[in-house]
Amino acid sequence: MPTKTGFWIRVKNGQVTDVWDYKPSADKLASEPGWREAVEVHPDIVPNREIYTTHHFNIDVEPAQIVWGSREVSVEERQEMLIAAQKAAYTAVVNAEAAKEVNDNPDDFYDAAVAAAAKATRDANIVAITAAATHDELDALGL
Repeated sequence: MPTKTGFWIRVKNGQVTDVWDYKPSADKLASEPGWREAVEVHPDIVPNREIYTTHHFNIDVEPAQIVWGSREVSVEERQEMLIAAQKAAYTAVVNAEAAKEVNDNPDDFYDAAVAAAAKATRDANIVAITAAATHDELDALGL
């Protein structure tokens, strides 16, 4: 499990009240009791098949730990994410082409062929994503 250092938490009455990603000033440490170092602990995850979830604190160890959970991603969730990415990529191309119409370069112009090619790519990729039934099939798409 990878850990990331550099965190500080403040504990009052057994509860974490503050979490910072840098060390508080000496004045703050002196005036507000309960500050202590913490590390963030991330479980190992399988890329594209698992994601991080919520965290909890382990204040019974030194340094304290911010421990993240993980969960599996369903094929359907992954398909939705990949489809959203395809739509966003197409939108970016269309927006970039449209921006050419209003920029200061008189030689730039909207190229409908570029937008059409991006749309064809988006549509073909969405068909392939929708047809995939497993994570392995989605991996094979290379998207």
